[in-house]
Amino acid sequence: MSDLSDQTAGPPAAEHPGEGRGLFGAILWRGPVFEATTDAAWLQAMLDAEAALAWAQADIGLLRPEAARLIEGQCRAERFGPEGIAALGRAAASGGNPVIPLVQALVAAVETSEAGVTAREAGAAVHRGATSQDIIDTAAMIVSRHALLAIEATLAAAAGRSAALAVEHRGLVMAGRTLAQQAAPISFGFKAAGWLVGLVSARRQLETVRAYVLAAQLGGAVGTLSAYGEHAAPLLGAFARRLDLVEPVMAWHTERTRMAQLAGALAATAGVVNKVATDLVLLSQTEVGEVHDRAEGRGGSSAMPHKRNPIAAISARACAMTVPGCVVTLFSAMGHEHERAAGAWHAEWRALSEGLRSVGSAAAWLEDALDQVDVEPAAMAANLQRTHGLLQAEAVAAALTPVLGRAAAHAQVEQAARSALARNIPFGLVLAEQPSIAGVLDPAILQGLVDPAAGMGAADVFIDRALADYQRA
Repeated sequence: MSDLSDQTAGPPAAEHPGEGRGLFGAILWRGPVFEATTDAAWLQAMLDAEAALAWAQADIGLLRPEAARLIEGQCRAERFGPEGIAALGRAAASGGNPVIPLVQALVAAVETSEAGVTAREAGAAVHRGATSQDIIDTAAMIVSRHALLAIEATLAAAAGRSAALAVEHRGLVMAGRTLAQQAAPISFGFKAAGWLVGLVSARRQLETVRAYVLAAQLGGAVGTLSAYGEHAAPLLGAFARRLDLVEPVMAWHTERTRMAQLAGALAATAGVVNKVATDLVLLSQTEVGEVHDRAEGRGGSSAMPHKRNPIAAISARACAMTVPGCVVTLFSAMGHEHERAAGAWHAEWRALSEGLRSVGSAAAWLEDALDQVDVEPAAMAANLQRTHGLLQAEAVAAALTPVLGRAAAHAQVEQAARSALARNIPFGLVLAEQPSIAGVLDPAILQGLVDPAAGMGAADVFIDRALADYQRA
């Protein structure tokens, strides 16, 4: 008996990234997830489910192995080709799903592939006791598994690049920003460590879903597997093992928390990618210029020859922004009525494919962006000076609080900050001019307080913690 786990990898990737993806596809679809979510991949997943059902019958003694092997031999998507897949799609319209014409084609192929008892036995065993939703739901789990594996690998590569940036630039001081304004100093390594934590967390969520949520679906017409009687539960177990999917407690025809958990993990991953990509876009702004995309031959403009747009980060954001719509559909479709939904189930298919594809593409673009990012220390240093040292105002106020009290210290430092801005002179000079401050703090201490490099708190500690967590991932 063969193991189907090696037969569900889907079709090979296209030679060129944009091949077969349409006018906008090369911009929004990137990486291996595209191939994992094509019509051919879905078809192969449905055929894998049909083959697994045949082998599950053989595993519990309801079908001869040679009959299961005959069915399995016909469960190859390449037999259909693009024209056959298109024909299945057209035929699906009359019954509301593609499994109905697929089963007809599979039975015909099995029964004509070999004469005799085995062919008849195999033909009768195709799709025995199952319903269309069993096959499509199980196929959705198979497609999702391949897609999640690809996304996880891409996130791991992006996390590796973030970790390298955290190590390399842990001492590179830059302005931390809150509400889009300079706030207090951080290091670029600290920022990259924050990206790292998010990417690792997203990957862990996907791994958890893949390992514990993606389950086989086999319940027959209403979930009772009535065609198998006392053999129903053993058949479900054998079916799940054949596909290396979770064995559910019972059929989940209309209990869609598994879809919701998958959707939630996709949404979280998209959010993490969007955050990192947004940071890269903002840091690339002309007025900031703290990073740039060094990739040659991209980022140009049709009107402005000087432009170097951060296209990889922009595309990552664009892909990530399409995910919430898919997720909303999956969540809103959870209200399946009775033992088979009329429309809600059907609404899931496209949303799931596009959600997986968009998350995978966003992650792939982000990996590219992080791989091609160049850091500009001179720009970071110049930007630190734009506020004349005011990023250290919090540290100065904290040092004065034990002597002046919290309110008075805050007021004195705020007044000095306003004066430094109005007079366009360094914050440290203004502090030294004020007797209420200079008389309290030693000049050497004051000079140290206004040095941004001394004001990063426990940044190094948290970088180390992020890197240690990454190593455990």
